[in-house]
Amino acid sequence: MTIAVWEPRLRPSRRRPDRWAAWRRGLFGSPLNIAITLALALLALAAAAPALRWALLDATWGGTAQDCAARSGACWAFIAEKWRFIVFGLYPNDRDWQAALAVALVAGLVIVTGLPRFWSTRLIAAWIVVLALALAVMGGAPTGRLVPTDKWGGLPMTVLLSVIGFAGAFPLGVALALARRSEMRLLRWMAIAFIEVMRGIPLIAVLYVSTLIFPLMLPPGMAIDKLARAQVAIILFVSAYMAEIVRAGLQSLPTGQYEASRALGLSWWMMMRLVILPQALKAVIPAFVNLAIGLFLDTTLVIVIGLFDFLNTARVATTDASWNGYHNEAYTFVAIVYFTVSYAASRYSLWLEAQLRARQDSK
Repeated sequence: MTIAVWEPRLRPSRRRPDRWAAWRRGLFGSPLNIAITLALALLALAAAAPALRWALLDATWGGTAQDCAARSGACWAFIAEKWRFIVFGLYPNDRDWQAALAVALVAGLVIVTGLPRFWSTRLIAAWIVVLALALAVMGGAPTGRLVPTDKWGGLPMTVLLSVIGFAGAFPLGVALALARRSEMRLLRWMAIAFIEVMRGIPLIAVLYVSTLIFPLMLPPGMAIDKLARAQVAIILFVSAYMAEIVRAGLQSLPTGQYEASRALGLSWWMMMRLVILPQALKAVIPAFVNLAIGLFLDTTLVIVIGLFDFLNTARVATTDASWNGYHNEAYTFVAIVYFTVSYAASRYSLWLEAQLRARQDSK
């Protein structure tokens, strides 16, 4: 006779490790570690002291170019004078609020999408509506006065190109990943050919094709806006990398998930929508965030086709004869903005991983 003994289910400890203790061991755990830490600290101090002196102590915070010339530090007065052009480019001065509203709409959409409690099918409709609204606002819908796309630039250009590029590439990338794993040979070969070609050429070449070669293929008298062509090129390019990320997520799932879904009688579409894709996409969230950061930074390449994003409007601002030569200040300002957005995205990725892991452990 066998007697069943009840054993309590032990939950993994959620006590956080002492991070400061790990830091102390790593930095001062041995004489060699102490020597390396002190050497690096001295090197950082030697490099940081002149930079801080240039950026803060000897800086000029206001005034004219003559005031900046009288001091040896940074000329932040240049940023105060040119910030509007750096941020908005050639967008009409009296309608900067439209560009700011478009950026706010897109930023709010991204933030809401990043919160797991809002994940539902309604987000798809929200993306379509909000992005269309942002484009309409940028185009001058609130005032009824059209703003052509050749006047768009600066930070709104960077935000729209990167966010719309990522949003447009996501469904295409998922479709390509599924097609690459399809049992239909022709469909699989077509997906492989597209992915490998796009991943085998640089983005700058794709942009050149969209600007120089694609218009030659259009019928006489037909033209497509340059910004629209660049946006489609970015979507196609990013979708190839997106497809490989999604494929990695699909391959990470055990075959038992597929077998259990078939045993329940689910169709292929229901299995992908309800079982496979939700797990696969969650598994590759860090890769998605990394791709989004890279896309946000790579939008600077649109300068090769005559579009002026955030970095390039800063470069153009330094060509003003009255403020000529303040490249360091312009690029430092832009670098701070890029770093802030990229660092916030990387920290969000870590936070989201922790949230999803906590949900999984609580089940």
